[in-house]
Amino acid sequence: MTPTTATRAPAGIAASGGRAGSIGLWLVMLAQLMLVLDATVVNVALPHIATDLHFTRAQLSWVLNGYAVAFGGLLLLGGRIGDVFGRRRTFLVGVAVFTVFSLLGGLATSPLLLVIARALQGLGAAFAAPSVLALITTTARDDAARNRALALFSAVASMGGALGLILGGLLTDMASWRWTLFINVPIGVVVLLAVPRLVAETPRRPGRFDVLGAVTATGGAVAIVWALIQAGDDGWSSPRTIGGLVVGAALITVLAFTERRVAHPLLRPQLLRSPSRVAALAAMAATYGGMLAMFFLMVQYLENDLHLTPMLTGLAFLPMPLSIFAMSRIVPRLVERFGAVRLVIFGAALRVVAFLPLTQLSPDTPFVIVMIALLFTGISAGMTFMPLTTLALRNVEPEHAGSASGLFQTMQQLGGAVGLAIVASTYAAFATPGDFLTGGRAGFWSATILSALALAAVVGLVIRPRKVG
Repeated sequence: MTPTTATRAPAGIAASGGRAGSIGLWLVMLAQLMLVLDATVVNVALPHIATDLHFTRAQLSWVLNGYAVAFGGLLLLGGRIGDVFGRRRTFLVGVAVFTVFSLLGGLATSPLLLVIARALQGLGAAFAAPSVLALITTTARDDAARNRALALFSAVASMGGALGLILGGLLTDMASWRWTLFINVPIGVVVLLAVPRLVAETPRRPGRFDVLGAVTATGGAVAIVWALIQAGDDGWSSPRTIGGLVVGAALITVLAFTERRVAHPLLRPQLLRSPSRVAALAAMAATYGGMLAMFFLMVQYLENDLHLTPMLTGLAFLPMPLSIFAMSRIVPRLVERFGAVRLVIFGAALRVVAFLPLTQLSPDTPFVIVMIALLFTGISAGMTFMPLTTLALRNVEPEHAGSASGLFQTMQQLGGAVGLAIVASTYAAFATPGDFLTGGRAGFWSATILSALALAAVVGLVIRPRKVG
């Protein structure tokens, strides 16, 4: 494998050493799982939330979208703050904000209060998440240790969505939808108390803070995520969708122009000069978009067509996290043997194969076909997320690891927004009242195409192997 900067940065988690360092790593990963779970844990509970707080149909989508807009829009800023002010410190501030507003969201008595709490949860997640990945990539002692840590991180990232659906179904049926938010509080408190004792702070990186870059990157990302989410309700040709995309594109253009001219840019242009990194970012966006789109459709199929309870709907996703966790145990060895690019290609191809049967769903489709599709989706996710993370963060200098991590996770969130918007629009275009399957099959075709785009992005690296960086 190509040497990485990880061998030159034995600080942070690794600095704690031994058992304490391992416990610290697991606690940081637990916090990451909490952040990822929150993107989907309330999905299954949405009908109960709407009834309890009297949400309108249009308002209800913002229980999910408020979190997505803040999380996706502020990730680059959160990554840069971690680089400048210390990653452990930024991580803990993010976890604290996330925990407080999880509690307040669970106590919300109106739609407005819940949406505001969800947005501020996203703010906390945006500060904490880049520091998790940056701590891992800058602290591993060697390539093998780094790959093992990245495999664990990737398992958390890829199975978190499915676990969120399972946990949300269980909590909603057994207690209340409010516990989909309250569950974060004890986890956050444990992380806040233990991590300062077990995880060493990373050095601060001197330099001026790029205010213009922060404003344009954050504003551009928020505008794009907001527009893509609105497209699902308003349509791709609506003034709000087009206006949001235009504003976002204009701000990103200003960002690209200014980042080449400032001494300490928020987003270093050099990060986008590696073909392998660009391909990994594109593949991750398409992969995550396809998977979130599949979750969105599958929940409706299981609850509306098969009439499963929230608990059974959540449990139906169990093959995914189990297969992802199993793959995480062997993927580091597979990467060492076959290389990251080949593994991503095989995993992306398997995901396309897994999605194809879902495009042919009918009232007579055996349930085992759905379970096999979810199982293969989990195997493919476990096979691709860690190699994609490796490709995206390879050869990044330690002082820029937070920015690179923020960029990677921003693309993941943008991909999720794009996938959901495409599927929502496709589903709405073909849907007929009282019949999920007509629009659902079209939506699953959209998810399949997104997975095929992820495959195409990485196949390009095989065609031009000399430029892999």
